[in-house]
Amino acid sequence: MLRVIPRLHVVTDDDVLTTEDFRDVAESVIQVGGSVALHLRGPRTPARRLSELALALREGAAANGVKLIVNDRVDIALARELDGAHLGVRSLPPQSARAVLGPGPLLGASIHGAEEAIAAASGGVDYLFVGTLFESASHEGRPAVGPGLLGSVARHVDLPLIGIGGVTPAGVEAVLGAGGYGVAAIGGIWRAPSPADAVRDYLEALESERGVTTASGRETP
Repeated sequence: MLRVIPRLHVVTDDDVLTTEDFRDVAESVIQVGGSVALHLRGPRTPARRLSELALALREGAAANGVKLIVNDRVDIALARELDGAHLGVRSLPPQSARAVLGPGPLLGASIHGAEEAIAAASGGVDYLFVGTLFESASHEGRPAVGPGLLGSVARHVDLPLIGIGGVTPAGVEAVLGAGGYGVAAIGGIWRAPSPADAVRDYLEALESERGVTTASGRETP
């Protein structure tokens, strides 16, 4: 099965999900389209809320070619027939999640080193979030390791690597130059004056740097 992995992953957090206008802003982000995945991530957000948002955003995401992914909650990914699920430290192990999801949906995982990457790859994930690369308010207290971690992980696994943690549009070049396939962002998008414009800025940066990596437009078996 061929899988196209989005290059920009727009990730929420609990604070973002509780804003009154989240759905409207999320829809504006989705309408930008392009190589984008929208991650509904809220570790403290009730499952009912995540499920309702997934249902509300699913049709628009599909119409604009945006992948809609839920983090941690494999059950919601299945129940709402989303494009995939993403795993963190609180989630099911990758092998178990893949067994539940089946072969069709995308499955990603967040890792912080080569050992975790190898374990996730053997569990059937399609891509990896690698970080924290730079100082990030969204990952307060977690030391930044720099983009060099991407190269270290790339020597052990053959999967698209998504740099996360304080990555701005200006930082895209460093991420791709170190072996990354794409980037993920939380504050850089949701805390921007216009999240939709911020998405465009990231996509423009990714497009202008696509020659840095052969992973652009990559399809993985």
